[in-house]
Amino acid sequence: MSDNQGHPNVPPSFNLPFVLSVAGAFLASSVVAIVYVWPVVRTMPRHDALRLLAAFHAFRFLGMNFLVAGFVSSELSPDFASEVGWGDLIAATLALISMAALSWRWSIAVPMVWIFNVWGTLDLLNAYYMGATKIQNPGLFGAGIYIPALYVPLLLVSHVLVFMILLRSGPEEQTP
Repeated sequence: MSDNQGHPNVPPSFNLPFVLSVAGAFLASSVVAIVYVWPVVRTMPRHDALRLLAAFHAFRFLGMNFLVAGFVSSELSPDFASEVGWGDLIAATLALISMAALSWRWSIAVPMVWIFNVWGTLDLLNAYYMGATKIQNPGLFGAGIYIPALYVPLLLVSHVLVFMILLRSGPEEQTP
């Protein structure tokens, strides 16, 4: 038998409470985005909507905490922690640059948002993939468990909203 609550056919790395927590966060984030966020941002001028959504990602510097001793278990792979931390810091920086470019109407504003959004999405998907394939125990995340269990689903859903705005046809600045 495995050590996973006595279920013999479930791999030891499968942690049902953690998976359900992440799935619940994705579901709740999606519902909130569909019911409350999308109806507002889709009517906003494009630059304003993109700037608002990018602002949420400006806080991704929180991922650097995976490199802080005591925040995560000392048994957590330093390679994983480093990739997550630096990837998030780059995403936060790109989000801040995007916000500035959108605010000041730089000609590179929309391409900058594309770069930020593609990088940010791939960074999060890579972190989930690495976590699922290399981290056998989500308890190693320590105090950082809320990041993949709550914050990452929120971020991924907001990335989808950014893609939806970027892919909309019509004038650069749409008015309601």
